[in-house]
Amino acid sequence: MRKNNFKREKGIIVALILVFGAIFLILLSSVLTFILIQVEGAKKRLAWAESLQIAEAGVSHYRWCLNNNIEDSCSLNGDYYDISGNLLGGFSLSVDAQTSCGETISRNIVSEGWSNSFPGIKRKINVLYARASVAKYAYLLNDNVWAGPDREVRGLYHSNGGIRMDGENTSTVSSVKDEWVCTASFGCGSSGYPNHGSGTGQCPSQCRWGEGRSCICPGVFSTTENSNPDLFDFPASPFDFDGITIDLAKMKSVAQTSAVYLPPAAEIDSRGLGYHLIFKNDGTVEVRIITSLNRDSAYSLEEGWHYDYFRIRGEYFYNSFAIPSSCQAIFVEDNFWLEGTVKGKISVASADLINPNRDTSVVLTGDIRYADQDGSDGLAVIAQKNILISPDSPDSMELYGIFIAQKGRFGRNLYYWNIKNDLRIFGAIVSNGRVGTQWTSGSSVISGYLKRENYVDSALIYNPPCFVPYVENSFKVLRWREER
Repeated sequence: MRKNNFKREKGIIVALILVFGAIFLILLSSVLTFILIQVEGAKKRLAWAESLQIAEAGVSHYRWCLNNNIEDSCSLNGDYYDISGNLLGGFSLSVDAQTSCGETISRNIVSEGWSNSFPGIKRKINVLYARASVAKYAYLLNDNVWAGPDREVRGLYHSNGGIRMDGENTSTVSSVKDEWVCTASFGCGSSGYPNHGSGTGQCPSQCRWGEGRSCICPGVFSTTENSNPDLFDFPASPFDFDGITIDLAKMKSVAQTSAVYLPPAAEIDSRGLGYHLIFKNDGTVEVRIITSLNRDSAYSLEEGWHYDYFRIRGEYFYNSFAIPSSCQAIFVEDNFWLEGTVKGKISVASADLINPNRDTSVVLTGDIRYADQDGSDGLAVIAQKNILISPDSPDSMELYGIFIAQKGRFGRNLYYWNIKNDLRIFGAIVSNGRVGTQWTSGSSVISGYLKRENYVDSALIYNPPCFVPYVENSFKVLRWREER
């Protein structure tokens, strides 16, 4: 009986050992499987992270090509190595460039990256690259300037000369000058307008008397409480105006073959004195030939007293042009008068490249607005010499666009007791010479606009019309997103 009991107990022990052994093996297998799954998951997560880094490397690779002007030979597929030279994965790029008149405005780059450990795990990013244009500034000047107390400037204001900022500024006002001589035409002389040279009477408290009784002022200063001196920056780095010179010859060539070109008006009509361009909200431009102009007694610091011939007296319809969407450019080999409603992103230039002894100008005779305010419309007005507002301009005037006076200035001459209410500019003023749209005698306004406001158009900074110069050489990321 005891022997049978022993055998029975032995059998039970063996059975328990087998059962618990099986359970242990099952548990061990489960643990090992779990560990292997976790290790595999960790590897996949690492590959997931690496694939994004590799996609980023692909974007950086193309940006390097962009900034070194080797896009044509830039490979759109590449391998990615670690610092030890081990191959980790690869990337593939697709590039979509926004172009106008053969010029690239921006690049949209899609980069897909993967790790060799799990090549099936891929991540894709979409990056928009562009450069900042001159539309980054409300004013970009190459001369001394006085912003009067009525002026409101909402945007960067820079000059290679000295600045008297008596107006309101909400952004940085920067001057290359550490000090400059503030003369009579800047309100520092004894009699103000229209004297030239150094004044010998008034010298603001922010300034000091120098040799020869000249009034020496800080690079940027103000005599009012309107401005924000905390945003004054001087001496700042100079801006290279020679570096933003527009290739007018190239623009002319492109306009002749792919856009709109207008020859000297006298070639069409011997009476022709220039063109009157009127933008229409359907994307066309009406062109009239001017045959006679009224004269007005005018004054400017550059010319002194003279006669302006800016008011149109006689003109006739010449043609209406549809501006090609692939190249929205107009080149006028003559002076022209401008107004209207702009549809699209258009660049219009005035330059005489036939006669080397003649520089042409633009006269702004009426409002310039956009058909839409969603950023799809824009205008660049480029003058070989001046961009000037006509004496018969609207009482309340609105100007949308980037206005570039390459060799001359942007402004409005003095016409005695020709006083207007308000001028609002949405965009940028780039002027080689001193700007001014108001004239005073003492504390009284005797000509120009009583109230002036300037606003930067952010939609034009990175997406300007064609042929607008850039203030940055390197492309930078404007938008980054991952595509699922």
